[in-house]
Amino acid sequence: MSRSLFVAGTDTGIGKTHTACTLLHALRATGRSVCGMKPVASGCVETPQGLRNEDALALLAAGSAPAPSYEEINPVALHEPLSPHLAAKHEGVTIALPVVHAAFHHLADRYDTVVVEGVGGWRVPLAPNLFASDIARSLSLPVVLVVGLRLGCLSHALLTAEAIVADGCRLVGWIGNRIDTHMDAVEENIDTLRALLPAPCLGILPHGLAPERASSLLEPGAIDF
Repeated sequence: MSRSLFVAGTDTGIGKTHTACTLLHALRATGRSVCGMKPVASGCVETPQGLRNEDALALLAAGSAPAPSYEEINPVALHEPLSPHLAAKHEGVTIALPVVHAAFHHLADRYDTVVVEGVGGWRVPLAPNLFASDIARSLSLPVVLVVGLRLGCLSHALLTAEAIVADGCRLVGWIGNRIDTHMDAVEENIDTLRALLPAPCLGILPHGLAPERASSLLEPGAIDF
């Protein structure tokens, strides 16, 4: 379990999946057997095989062979593209940690590293008195924070890092993702994040670079946990 990790984000739509896939490729290059996991996913589409989520499928493709089943990496699949607690309520689904834990441990028994991607931001509600952060906390997973580099990212990153630490989780590093190619003073913002976040920068990912190629841009510490 100590060789698995949780990928959190400063918000939704800031590149957690892209970053998680990049980490999977970097880990595979070291010879580890790896697997991605998206415990809870909303916005899934109906297919002949059942509900499928684009992010979960990307994680599945980025992992080692033989690949697990889709249901193992995404045990809670929800149709509506809403906050998970709302989608689950509308669809009559109860999101609970035992289901997530069972799927994680099944994967952890077969792979050297499981990269678990969160849903939305750190404090997204999953059910009454249950949040996305509880997945990382209950599994004692080290956390990598993905910072979407855009206006407002400084406050979002600092507040999320404070919450991660306050929850008793270990923030092992952060990765910047260039989601806004027109962001002003981007290098100065990155320097500010380097100075103020209580964990090292593990890499800055350029916009539009495939995870296989982006993996070479990560710092060595990104896979040394």
